[in-house]
Amino acid sequence: MPSERSDRPDLAQVQFMTVAEVAAMMRVSKMTVYRLVHGGELPAARVGRSFRVPRDAVENYLRNAFFDAG
Repeated sequence: MPSERSDRPDLAQVQFMTVAEVAAMMRVSKMTVYRLVHGGELPAARVGRSFRVPRDAVENYLRNAFFDAG
């Protein structure tokens, strides 16, 4: 009997974004998104020659990128 891992999201519920969508959301270039993916800072799934990034991962990355400059 296969065991289900509770720490992994149900893939049917994950919303994936293209690199272009992530770049637009973050207001950076597509190359910056590719660097984040290849550097392991932003998780992504490879689909053929393309990458798809979970929306939650982008939101978490942005949330953790904030710092208090005051």
